[in-house]
Amino acid sequence: MIGKTATHALSKEESERMAGLREYGLLPTESGELPALLHAGVASALEDLVLLATSVCGAPFAVVNVITADQQVQIAAAGTDAMVCSRGDSMCADVFLSGQTTLVKDASLDPRFADNPFVTGELGEIRAYASVPLEAPSGLIIGSLCLFSMTAELPSSDQTRMLEVFAHQVMEILELQHRTLQLDEALSALRRSNAALTEFAGRVSHDLRAPLTTILGYVELAELDPNISADHALAEYLNVIGSGGRRMLGTLEDVLSYSRADGGLKRDSVSLLEITQDAAHDLGLTVGSDSLSSPAVCSDAVIYADRVQLRALLQNLLANSLNYPSPERSLQVSIAADFTSAGATVRVADNGKGIRAEDREKALEPLVRLHRPGDGAGSGLGLATCSRIAQAHGGELTIEDTPGGGTTVSVFFPAIPQGNPLP
Repeated sequence: MIGKTATHALSKEESERMAGLREYGLLPTESGELPALLHAGVASALEDLVLLATSVCGAPFAVVNVITADQQVQIAAAGTDAMVCSRGDSMCADVFLSGQTTLVKDASLDPRFADNPFVTGELGEIRAYASVPLEAPSGLIIGSLCLFSMTAELPSSDQTRMLEVFAHQVMEILELQHRTLQLDEALSALRRSNAALTEFAGRVSHDLRAPLTTILGYVELAELDPNISADHALAEYLNVIGSGGRRMLGTLEDVLSYSRADGGLKRDSVSLLEITQDAAHDLGLTVGSDSLSSPAVCSDAVIYADRVQLRALLQNLLANSLNYPSPERSLQVSIAADFTSAGATVRVADNGKGIRAEDREKALEPLVRLHRPGDGAGSGLGLATCSRIAQAHGGELTIEDTPGGGTTVSVFFPAIPQGNPLP
């Protein structure tokens, strides 16, 4: 039953409380329907709690009431059907802001409730009534957990304490919904931000790549001019322009790759060896499956991941190994995968310079370079891009020492979800 809607202006306190209820996802729809709880688990947990409350506290009826500006909305009920009524008809609306448990043996004798339609027989004939406010950690009072009966009999002190415990548990469930809604909102904002970043990076990359490619084209033509000798000053200038332009073009590509690193995934079962060989080919590096074929060795395995992003990840990690070798030994890189029931961990281990433990967190930040003596040029986006790819797959990236010297980067990829078999 839905009573008349209040038309008076809300006080500041009540307006703030309505804003709080909205954040918790507890306001009913415009048509007065019950609020849609976040998922079935929330509704089911609340129903179990009110049913347990009736059993433990010895009352035939229990409800979780959300009190809005003009309505009482029952989001869980035991012994009766959940309903919506006007706030003016609500018994809990008269006491829920008190911050205290309310116990009434016979509501027909209590001046606060004697004329209430749930007591007089118009909507019900409630006698025994117990109500505990539902208060959030922030101080927001959402409504109440209440028990009632048609006979005049109060719960015992132990039952009252249990009712208060149940009210606390109801609030814990509603807090979980609140946090989940906040997380959903944050994830939606992040997706919008990432989409805007990808679009912006694409536009900037396109707008800058075209004139930069033209500049580099003219530089190459000038370098072929027979009138410009190798010892001419112009040759040096052209070399500087060409090197800078190619470095800028590489940075543009790195920025674009970073912005796309957590885009939509198309997971599939892919060969680690095949993807590694494809990634290495663009770097002029051959990858074998045994230690005699090349300085880079890969053990084959089937990984459940996005093919394009896995290739980008491996290419970045191989490029790092090539760019930061140890001056004391010939480069060796090994790529392998370990498996558990949770998923696969791909490990790329080299015997290069290594990354100090105190620098590893910083190395994963975008556009951050360590600037060590002898380091080659780079944009500082390689490891940051790999980390985003890992996170997009629901995994993580970690950096450790390689025994004997060097860096081992481990990337965890979660297992295939149940109900989603491989092709």
